[in-house]
Amino acid sequence: MKYSVFTLDSMSKRKAVSQAQIALFEDSNGNPQQAHIVVKILDPTLSPEQQMAEAEMCLFLTRSSLSPEIELVMKRYFLTDAAGQKLPRQLIPCAISKVEQAPVDGTAVAIWAHFMRQPRVERLDNGWFEVSNPEGRHIWLTGTEVSGATSEDATRRILTDMAERLKAKGLSLADNCMRTWLFVRDIDNNYQGVVNGRNQAFAQYGLTPDTHFIASTGIAGASANPRSTVVIDAYAIDGIKPEQVRYLHAPHRLNPTHEYGVAFERGTAIDFPAYRQVMISGTASINNRGEVVHVGDIEGQTRVMLDNIEALLADAGADWYDVGHAIIYLRNPEDYDRVKPILDERIGWVPRVALHAPVCRPEWLIEVECMACVANEK
Repeated sequence: MKYSVFTLDSMSKRKAVSQAQIALFEDSNGNPQQAHIVVKILDPTLSPEQQMAEAEMCLFLTRSSLSPEIELVMKRYFLTDAAGQKLPRQLIPCAISKVEQAPVDGTAVAIWAHFMRQPRVERLDNGWFEVSNPEGRHIWLTGTEVSGATSEDATRRILTDMAERLKAKGLSLADNCMRTWLFVRDIDNNYQGVVNGRNQAFAQYGLTPDTHFIASTGIAGASANPRSTVVIDAYAIDGIKPEQVRYLHAPHRLNPTHEYGVAFERGTAIDFPAYRQVMISGTASINNRGEVVHVGDIEGQTRVMLDNIEALLADAGADWYDVGHAIIYLRNPEDYDRVKPILDERIGWVPRVALHAPVCRPEWLIEVECMACVANEK
């Protein structure tokens, strides 16, 4: 069963002011398992405060179109000004991620919301949320940062603290953490420190080229704290068994990341009883020697990037029709007009948001991450 994708517009004075793109996934028995909603503002003339209110209302109204069996577990706000834009009061408890990555369409806010089946959501300490449902116990960590530290020190300290807190719950960074997002302020100057800090923390906790790493996105982004160089979000699962997890490869298109000094998996597939969850890391225009392809050519980079993701999805038994949402990161916002026709042709049905967020190498002009689901056979 593929995602069912549909779009709803929120109207004001006979004018569409916001839009929700919804992807609902059902298993082979027709039971809703999860959903993704991407909310975008259609009227950039509204004030940032009005846009935030409209986006939140659009998400709230759209929720009513989904099955009551699934509920909100995490949402990420993409903002033009993380310090100046205040989030609305949260009526439904869930993990909240807030990152300064401006939508490329000139609006002030966009939202990605993730829903899961029959969750029981519990707020833990320091940004941790625990979501229990029939598939297990899911832990979301959002907005973790260290003030005043270098990117290397901050990354190492955040990941070390995460590992120790997982250990206190009987879990481990290596066995239970499935996905990370590293949002890096001034990425052109701070990314190497992030790489060094992550390598140090991973080596300490048994994540090596001989074992495995974690699916990840390392991208430009900032929190409200100007003294924070890196902010990390993460997702872990309690009760997961090694045989349920597979790391994705497409060696004819992409090489192992450790060959050029970084430590993340290209993608991860997790088998639950009813479906396979696929998480594709931030992926750019790269070949199987770790080289940037089509330097300076945004259209060429976009096509190679989409081909690379398609190959990773195929390794998980999935394709673009199984994708619930995609996040597009652009170094130059003005490039979106050039890549939009390509995206519309290749993945036009996928709920997506495009953001101003430089990629970790200056030569890369675009990067995409996504999540997919594949129903297991009856």
